[in-house]
Amino acid sequence: MTGWSLGSVAERRARLARRHLLAAPAPAGTAAEVAAALIALHGTDPASVYLAAWARSAAGHRAIGFAAIERALYEDRELVRMLGMRRTMFVVPAGLAPVIQVACTDQVAARMRSGLVRDLAAGGVAPDAGRWLDEVGDATVKALVARGSATGAELARDEPRLRTQLVYAEGKSYGGTANITSRVLMLLSAERHIARGRPRGGWTSSQYEWAPADPWPPGAALPAADARAELAQRWLLAFGPAPASDLQWWTGWTAGQVKAALGQLATAEVDLGGVPGVVLAGDEEPAPATEPWAALLPALDPTPMGWRDRSWFLGEHAAALFDRSGNIGPTVWWDGRIVGGWAQRSDGEIVFRLLEEAGSAAVAAVTAEVENLQAWLGPTRVTPALPHPPGTRPVRLSAPAARPARVVVTTTAKPGLPVPSNGTISSIPGDYPRPSLRDHGVLAAGTTISP
Repeated sequence: MTGWSLGSVAERRARLARRHLLAAPAPAGTAAEVAAALIALHGTDPASVYLAAWARSAAGHRAIGFAAIERALYEDRELVRMLGMRRTMFVVPAGLAPVIQVACTDQVAARMRSGLVRDLAAGGVAPDAGRWLDEVGDATVKALVARGSATGAELARDEPRLRTQLVYAEGKSYGGTANITSRVLMLLSAERHIARGRPRGGWTSSQYEWAPADPWPPGAALPAADARAELAQRWLLAFGPAPASDLQWWTGWTAGQVKAALGQLATAEVDLGGVPGVVLAGDEEPAPATEPWAALLPALDPTPMGWRDRSWFLGEHAAALFDRSGNIGPTVWWDGRIVGGWAQRSDGEIVFRLLEEAGSAAVAAVTAEVENLQAWLGPTRVTPALPHPPGTRPVRLSAPAARPARVVVTTTAKPGLPVPSNGTISSIPGDYPRPSLRDHGVLAAGTTISP
């Protein structure tokens, strides 16, 4: 097959499809399988964890339901929600959590503590800000142990010092004062004193309770260098071959830490179209091709957020799909590449828009995914917490059970340009400027909706 070799774009897309459980026969039977394959599921947006598992679920996306994911998180404790790489919230396999703690979170916690101590000192909160913070933290943990579980507001009533206010960006239009409650609780979580519990209000809620953290199993903690090497090995299995700079971005490590971690592993160099890449030794066999596949991945899905250089599957669509902070919204995939985005219209329908011509087979496959997602969600409404730039609206996903999927014509057309309305989805390529998908499902001028 022309161009099919280790590190070629086609081969990397085939690896992505198989190792990220997006192409048959890979789809998983449990959320824990999904998290293990991807190392971690982004947990900043509560809904993304569920939608990422759904996208990779077997049996026509029916194998993994809401209740099964909640059970894995809060009853069986197969999955752990924790602050990890790049100071980001993740849901990770319980057995891998101690590795991520030592490899990434401990450094994050140290920076969080030093920053909070600095701000407390600058605010004149106490003569010895570090000691004061230790006392507040100890009192907060004691209050939480007494309660068993609690919200931040409840803990602030037990420990009033959590309501201490600091002034941020003084003199700026966006500045103001804020309580330290969230910063202290996030710090205690990063230091593994407390942990996120169940959300109040259902699985789409971001209002979590806190609970005392369970201790790691005996012998689970590794030296930091060994933990970084293990995490690097897992990343290469899931995301390699790739440049070492992608590993550095994903972990948040320094260049020296990346070099040291890779130095503990047996690796081989790979040419990634003129860019040097790394693959684990013994993993150089090119991945076989897959049948064409379609996927609807949620905002902050771990697949598109797994690399810094996404050009080999993202193309020129970054401006339409990422916000200014580097967070990706919901994406439409076809055969190993991102071809568009999907969203929820105000009337409750899931819609998608392609950003390039993908062909009738792609449109049919994506439409089937839309219908599967609406059936899986039923009447549930989901409001992703993904940040959006000024002037945009949040994406709203919903699934009215009684209504079939309707699909947006996938074009950016000039007014007056004819668009088929016979039930066939069209994508009109050409020189028309394509607006950002931050429209979130609002059609451009000249487009119609298929009946």
